[in-house]
Amino acid sequence: MTTTSFLPRSAAAPPLDDDDLLSEILLRLPPQPSSLPRASLVCRRWRSLLSDPAFRRRFRIHHRRSPPLLGFIDANQGITFQPALDAPDRLPRGHFSLNLDDRYMTLGWRHGLALFFLPIPLQVVVWDPVAGVQHRLAVPPGFGFHPLENPINGTVLPAAGDIDHFQVVLVSSDGKQPRRALARVYSSETGVWGDSISCPVPLVSMVHIGEPAVLAGNCIYWLVSASNILEFDLERQTLAVTLLPAQVLTSRNRHVSVIRVEGGEMGLLVVSGFIAQLWKRETDSHGDVSWSIGRTIELDKLLPRNSEKEPPNMIGYAEENNVAFFWTVGGVFMVHLESLQLKKLPVTGIAYRYYPFEIVYTPGIGGGHEGAEVVRHLWWTRWRRYIRQLFS
Repeated sequence: MTTTSFLPRSAAAPPLDDDDLLSEILLRLPPQPSSLPRASLVCRRWRSLLSDPAFRRRFRIHHRRSPPLLGFIDANQGITFQPALDAPDRLPRGHFSLNLDDRYMTLGWRHGLALFFLPIPLQVVVWDPVAGVQHRLAVPPGFGFHPLENPINGTVLPAAGDIDHFQVVLVSSDGKQPRRALARVYSSETGVWGDSISCPVPLVSMVHIGEPAVLAGNCIYWLVSASNILEFDLERQTLAVTLLPAQVLTSRNRHVSVIRVEGGEMGLLVVSGFIAQLWKRETDSHGDVSWSIGRTIELDKLLPRNSEKEPPNMIGYAEENNVAFFWTVGGVFMVHLESLQLKKLPVTGIAYRYYPFEIVYTPGIGGGHEGAEVVRHLWWTRWRRYIRQLFS
């Protein structure tokens, strides 16, 4: 006689209804500004779903780790947006702008959030240009400002897994001997600054204003001198100093930038003349750090040549898209550091620093100005294609 045993089965997930299934499919659309307006033209059902604020929020969360590079902020032209994409994803020049009455210093941009420092009245400003909201925060105690002895730098980033809140990390040095680096973290969720964190730094090291931080893994990195990098671990809430590679320290006439390398780890881009080298930091099981050259880029073969033979000047870096901005006599160019794809930007003049504007931007579909412009361009493109086919 055969006996049959009935083993308990895990409950199967209920099937998605049509709207839920469609929502999951549309979430996979590319995170470009034209994606949702373009899809909304398919039918009323799609338009209704794509215009739902709850869906648009899910869309931004789904793509938050791969935001497109919409453009940049030119520090020489005030706080004004400059586009970098082509139509129909291109936003107009000056689409986002801000006027600060006080004398300010730009500390950095990340995921569409900006951080500014106001020496008087000793505040930092977090600006969300998409929402049109400013948050002014008093600099915490212990962060007295002096441009030479104890300058202030910092960065802003979305809270982990939460697009509705942000964190501000401020760093400085105490101006005393022996010198120590200081850091404190502000959370918009709690509305308070955390405890002070510090570590000793070499005498020649000092936090610099205007050197934006790079987020790689769970750590934030600043280049604080010609020989040292300041590292803040977000998870452990610790500060540390890393020495640059010896070969980089001994080279002359080079520009060093902290970047992300393969695997999302911290690395360096060292530009000397027309040669750019990508350095990767590796840590073994014993905690010992070593550096190695991962790639060498011959910029004179990549960028357009100029009669003056003046080497390019790196003026910005977009960490999420791994793109470097170079100023040359022939214009400003974006270079993707992996594919080496090159694109000239429609700007003129000499620039000091470009701050990347990387964000999943979802313009309005329900008749708003931005959505209307995108839809108008799409319909005009379709009409021109139809006319060409008609007379070809």
